[in-house]
Amino acid sequence: MTDNVYNKEDIIEKYREAGRILKIVRTEAADMIRVGNSLLEVAEFVEKKTIELGGRPAFPCNISRNQEAAHATPKAGDQGVFGNDMVKLDLGVHIDGYIADSAVTVDLSGNSDIVKASEEALAAAIDIMKPGISTGKVGAAIEERIRSYGLNPITNLTGHGLSRYEAHDNPPVPNKHVEGGVILKEGDVLAIEPFATNGTGLVHDGSWAEIYSLIKKKPVRLPAVRNVLKQVEEYRELPFAKRWLESDKLEFSLIQLEKAGILHSYPVLVESAGGLVSQAEHTVIITRDGCEVTTK
Repeated sequence: MTDNVYNKEDIIEKYREAGRILKIVRTEAADMIRVGNSLLEVAEFVEKKTIELGGRPAFPCNISRNQEAAHATPKAGDQGVFGNDMVKLDLGVHIDGYIADSAVTVDLSGNSDIVKASEEALAAAIDIMKPGISTGKVGAAIEERIRSYGLNPITNLTGHGLSRYEAHDNPPVPNKHVEGGVILKEGDVLAIEPFATNGTGLVHDGSWAEIYSLIKKKPVRLPAVRNVLKQVEEYRELPFAKRWLESDKLEFSLIQLEKAGILHSYPVLVESAGGLVSQAEHTVIITRDGCEVTTK
């Protein structure tokens, strides 16, 4: 997606405005995460409040618990409530496609050190981010801080670049030390997201998915499938939730669209040894002599 409809300052201000909205929504939503409260109510609050404040969801509100690391969002009519869980609240806001992405962990489980590890790893990464530093060194700072707690970073998840209508763009930002990496430059926009766990430090795809994104448009024959595809096109390349769609043949239509290579699904990601997972995330813009955190 090209940015030539806006000048550089316009673009930066849109990133900042997305971050300002996200901060408000994140703070209010985190306060709603209490034992016995509804997961669906929190997710719907996040998405509706984002729109009320002048933004749009950049992806469905993720509410991942305990061994779930990412990509969990409530189903339509979900009756789930919070228990003594480690809850990751991951949300995104965009203004004209320019994205803010941030996550916090609300611990209801009594395992605060796991939360501190990811929070301190994020702070350590942000402290060294500037033009000329490599993503490998950022990953090393993250890994060192998490391991200092006797925990493991999740090494097959990374931070990522952000660009217009692209919630996961290059470069990847590892959560461990890697040789080389990408050299950051002024103007780069990135989401830095350490994950800490008392498990093995790897995630795998779970058995269910409630989040999808459009890969490319293709003609489809069946009217029901065409109806769902028309709804999907509203979200462009950004991820969307199954519960955002309306169809009496929704499951069938999504299966057909995925088989045709039109949609991509995002299964919930689960820690491979069943360990608890914490997450901390901010969006940063690389500046001349450091970085600006848009979501702090």
